[in-house]
This record gives sequence, C-alpha cells and structure tokens, in this order.
Amino acid sequence: MYKKDFPFFKNSSVVYLDNAATTQKPKEVVDKVVDYYTNFCSNTHRSNHGGANKATKEFEATRDTLKDFINAPQSKQIIFTKGVTESLNMIASTFAKEFKTIIISSLEHHSNITPWHMQGRTLHKGLEVVNAKDNLEFDFEHFEELLKNNPNSFVSITHVSNAFGVIHDIKKIAQLTHKYNSYLLVDAAQSLAHFEVDVQDLDVDFYAMSSHKTFGPTGVGALYIKENLLEKLPVYQTGGATINDVSFERSIMLDAPYKYEAGTQNIAGVIGFKKALDYLNKITLKEVYKLEHELCTYLYTQLKKVENIILYNDTKNSTGSRSFNIKNLNSEDIGILLDKMHIAVRAGHHCAQPIMKKLNIDGTIRVSIAFYNTKEDIDIFIKGLKKAILMLKD
Repeated sequence: MYKKDFPFFKNSSVVYLDNAATTQKPKEVVDKVVDYYTNFCSNTHRSNHGGANKATKEFEATRDTLKDFINAPQSKQIIFTKGVTESLNMIASTFAKEFKTIIISSLEHHSNITPWHMQGRTLHKGLEVVNAKDNLEFDFEHFEELLKNNPNSFVSITHVSNAFGVIHDIKKIAQLTHKYNSYLLVDAAQSLAHFEVDVQDLDVDFYAMSSHKTFGPTGVGALYIKENLLEKLPVYQTGGATINDVSFERSIMLDAPYKYEAGTQNIAGVIGFKKALDYLNKITLKEVYKLEHELCTYLYTQLKKVENIILYNDTKNSTGSRSFNIKNLNSEDIGILLDKMHIAVRAGHHCAQPIMKKLNIDGTIRVSIAFYNTKEDIDIFIKGLKKAILMLKD
C-alpha cells in the first residue's frame, strides 16, 4: 500500500527487512533534498539574501515540526546533531561526565556503552548495568536497587532495543530515576518511527533521536533537552553560528539552541527530516503502530513454525525487530544466502555484543520491519529462510 511512495521500491526488487539499520525515504524527502541543493543552496543563520533566508526558515521549520511531533514545550529545546551517537557522546562528555555513577541497561547499543568506557568507567567502577530477565525484559527490581545504592546518578537507557525490539517502559524508568534524584537520557533511535512519543508525559531529561531511522536523511539527529537543563548543559563544541560576541579576551555564546549547533549543519538533511515527519503525520503513528504490530505478530507466528528456530523474546512489549537463530547454523551464513535471494536482513551482533555474550551467542539474524512492508515480504523471507537452512544442512 505504501511502497509506491518510496522510490527505492520502484528501483529495486529487494525484499527490504533491515529497517532497524536504516529506513527507506519517501519521495517528498528525496525531492526536498534535491530542491535545496538545486534551488536555494545557502548557509543558514548567517547571510540575509533570499536563498539564505529561505534555507534558515525551512531549517527552523523542522525544529518546530519535531517539537510538535514529540510534544516538547518549546522549539529551543530541540538541538540538531549528526544522530543519536553524537547526541549520546555529547551528553556523556559534558553534563553526565561528573556523575559518580552511570546506569545503563543490558540491551544497549555500543553507542551507549563505549562513551562511558572512554571516561575510564567499567562495570562496578562508575558504570552499573541493569539486569535483563530471561525474556529480555527490564528488571525493575534490580534497577531500583542500583538507584538506592547510587542516588544522584545518571541513567542512560534505550527506548527500544535495536537488537531484539524490546520496548523499555521509559515512563516507569523516569519515575524511579527522579525518585532517587537522578537524571535520564533516552536513546530513541528505534522508537521515534514506530509509535507516538510524548516527552512531557514520559518526563525524560534528554531524548536522542535519529532522522535516518525515521524515514529521513542520514547524518541528522536531534536531542531534546528538558528546559531547566538548558543552562546547565555545557557547550560541546564552539565555532560559527554559536557566538553572540567574541574578543580575544572572551567569547559570549548565543542562547539555546544555537550555542549547541557549532559550524555549518547538515542543512539539506535537516530540511529533508521535516518532510519525513510530515509524511508520518499524514499517515499517523497510530496507523503505523497498528500496521507494524500486525506484521510483527504475523512474522512471529511464521517464525515459530520454522524447524530448530531459537527465539529470544516474544511479541509482548516489543516492536520493529525480531531476532533469532537456527540451531547449529551460523547466522552470517544464513544472511549471505538470503542476500543472494535478494532478501535484505542483518546478521551479526548488531552493535550489541554485551547482550550477545550474556546469551552465549555470536549474533542473531534480525528481521526488522516498517509499515511499508507486507505479509508478502514476510512470506518471501520465510520461504528464503527455509531454503537457506536446507542448503546449509547439505
């Protein structure tokens, strides 16, 4: 139904089931990026000629649209970055750096593990990890125990696991975090494209978002910051477009959000991001969630019928991704054979090696869907999977 809106599917016969890595882009996103580069390619927040004014206006319109998309109180609370990875590193290197204890979950992407290691933190030495239950759900009892023993901490948790699609109850996590005078940063790379987000209702302190995983251009992300923290957050980088006044004696920075956006931004990407959000608003995230829930349920029922399959969690409290292995077969080998059949999935550790090690596996085969996928896509994948299994058993 929706594939017609995406140029990729007109130009490719691939059954694309790797949406957790990146999503395809609707035509209006592609057209807008081309429009910027061909008709008003200019820098923002600097010159006053027509092209520059148009670029600045459209750049800022994305900030306003994203504010409404996540129900942030003010546009100045939206900071543009290169993506979730940069947003996480930004907070880790500034606001969170001085906290004695950092608490993360067992299902984190490497982007929410390695920045803490770069500070010299290791397990039980400045870094604590919340247990995952056998079905990979968040262990709230252990989380509260960690907070009781380490009040005034900084908590950094993924909203949705990129490796397994497990949804963390961020609202409950925020309540416990604030109960113990701690702060919460959320990695929203895998959540923004799948269901409605209200940062005020969730009561998060920081919320890091990705464009390219939300049907927008690559190289663009955004960070929501709670208003009372805007003046407490140190500047991460300085340079052009961040300065109010400079002499050789001192530099006076602009107010938020501009003091956090040094240098020339990915203007085309930011402008294109708005078109992706507009597209989702047109469909509505309620419809997206409904379609994806139906597809995920169908995928799960079909996978359960596959002989010798190993599944790591059910469809309860999960979205987007389904990870599995086939007993005694290598996930990478299966991924390669599926690629030969023009079926795109991801095989490996998915930048989540710690949870793979806990499960005593090298990696998984991950099928990640988007609302434009169909039951036919899943049927083709299941047929291809069974064929790959037979080939590897021979």
